[in-house]
Formats: sequence, C-alpha cells, structure tokens
Amino acid sequence: MLEAHAPGLGRHIRAVSTLHPERIRENIATRFGTEVVVTADPYAVIKNPEVHVVFICTPDFLHEEQALAAIDHGKAVYLEKPMATTVQGCDRIIQRAAERNVKVYVGHNMRFFPVFEKMKELLLCGRIGKVQAIWCRHFVGIGGDAYFKDWHSLRRNTHGLLLQKGAHDIDVIHWLAGAYTRQVVGMGKLSVYDQLPRRSPESTPPPVKLDPANWPPEAMSGFSPEIDVEDHSMLLMQLENGVQASYMQCHYTPDNHRNYTVIGTAGRMENHGCVSTPEHWASVHIWDHRTGYSEHGHEVHRIPDLEGGHGGADPRVIEDFFNYLEGGSRAGIAIEAARMAIATGYYGTESLRNDSTPYLIAP
Repeated sequence: MLEAHAPGLGRHIRAVSTLHPERIRENIATRFGTEVVVTADPYAVIKNPEVHVVFICTPDFLHEEQALAAIDHGKAVYLEKPMATTVQGCDRIIQRAAERNVKVYVGHNMRFFPVFEKMKELLLCGRIGKVQAIWCRHFVGIGGDAYFKDWHSLRRNTHGLLLQKGAHDIDVIHWLAGAYTRQVVGMGKLSVYDQLPRRSPESTPPPVKLDPANWPPEAMSGFSPEIDVEDHSMLLMQLENGVQASYMQCHYTPDNHRNYTVIGTAGRMENHGCVSTPEHWASVHIWDHRTGYSEHGHEVHRIPDLEGGHGGADPRVIEDFFNYLEGGSRAGIAIEAARMAIATGYYGTESLRNDSTPYLIAP
C-alpha cells in the first residue's frame, strides 16, 4: 500500500484502517500528511467519497467480505493474495466485479520477481525445449515465528497453508507452464507444531519476530492455543496442457527459500535464491547436455539487485496495477488466474484431508 503513495503522479493516501489506529497515527501523519484519516473501521475507508482505490491487506478470512463491499461502492480494488479462502468466494468476487464493471487486481507480486521473470523469458524462447514437468520445494523457515502463533494456525481463517502460502507458488507454476491445474492430489499432516508449548487462550499473539535464534522448533514456545492446519504438505498436479507438477511445503525447515525446477525436452532449469541482495545474487541455472553431478549446470544467469521490496517486485506490481486502472495493459496476474491458484490449493487441501482423494478442478 505504501508504494501507492506518489503525489507526483497524482496518487495520495487519503484514509487508512487498522485495528490499532493510535499506534500508527503519528507515523502516518509524518509520512503522508495530517489530513489522512486513520480509523479502526475499514468500512469508513470504503465509503469515503475521497477514496477511489482500496487496498485490502487484511487477514485472509476478511478478503471476500471487504472486496465485495468495495466493489459495491464502486471502488477499484487491489486485493492481497489469497483472493479468498474458498473457490466460491473467488467466484463471487469475479461475478460482482463484472456486474459492477469494477476493476479488481490480485497482488501476486511473485510474477514480478526478477528471478521468475528470467525463468519465464528463457522458457518462452525455448531454451530447454517443451516444458514437461515443474517441481517446487518451499522451505518456510519462518513457520514457527509466524504462521503457528497467530490467526494463520486455524482452518477457519485460512482453509490451510497450501492455500494461504501456496497460492503464490501454484500461480507461478501455472504461469511457467502456461496452463492451469485440471486434477490435484494432496498429502500432508500436522507433525511438529502441535507438540510444542502453547500460549493461553486469553493471551495476545506475540508480535512476529523473525529471529535466527528461534531454532530448533523444540526450543520455541508461545504457539497458538488452537492449531489445526498442516505444517508439511505435498501436491501433485496434472495441468490442462499435459505438464505435470509438484509442490512441497514445509514450515519447520532451518532455511527460508523457494526452489523451482523446470524440466523440458531439451534441458533442465532451476533457480538458486529468489531475491538478489548485495551479499547474495539469485541466479537461474540451465543444464542442457549429458553430465553427472554438476552444481551450477552449463549456463548461469545472475539476477540483478533491484530497489524495492521483494527484489524490486513490490513497486513494479503497484505500477502495473495503476497502469491497468488507467486503461493500459496488465503484466500481472488476471483475476481468473488468481482464482485457479486458490482452487488448486483449496482442493489439494481437501484431498490431503480425505485420504488423498483426487479432485478435478472446474474452470
């Protein structure tokens, strides 16, 4: 949201809603001016006649309700992922936006990560031939710092972390493959965090602190009183164009990283790192002739370190959103693609909770 404030381009933050207005009011006034309204009521922002664009960055279980309210008030919407926590919720947003002729943009900023843009570019030029398989391993090293200490730990708030966290990666898999999932099978379980010390139901969740000293999981405490989402999950996906894909997510790894492997008829591609920093460059590696073990492959593309959050992706996704609002083309995700990522995560979660029953996904 903060990236959207650009007075030189005629864009001004006019109102902000937060659960604790008193904590941010002074900071908002300093950064954006004393005329900015700061309130605990999100609907006061949505109804504000000076507001033309609404950014919804609330917990997942509020996305559908607040997006529909904003659409009904004729506001353009930037909706953080996940679009909603059910497939039906996604479809309601799509239908209402079409009926009201309101633009809704879902914030899948990973499409603007330079490392994934490079992979897409190399695939489009046929660098590894025709894509046949995509694997993604998602090491969520911050699971014990965040996702199992607050509202994320409950199914009623997220449906599951295959949907909440996985929506990003499932969409990138669809984007790289050029097709959506037709059938999905899931497997997973809650294996670690339900065994660890909980905070009392009356206590307030601790602030998220990404502390390297919080390791191993058995040394941590303060977990949610209730935990019913899986901390390790796996999906197998059959895509509409014949590409087969897998997605694996684990919330108790020591490292925090996403690793994609794309296999084509003329080679293999893999990313090392997702975001470049001055200390560590992300890179895309290609293996394109017969070899034994080769750590770096036969071709390496180093990814530049760009300014802005998530390796330069955050300011670029915001600019794409405003370009879309102003009648330009949209480089980011289409609302239908956001829905298909949710559908895959939703039914993959249903599968793992129902003895790995395969689910077909309706378009």
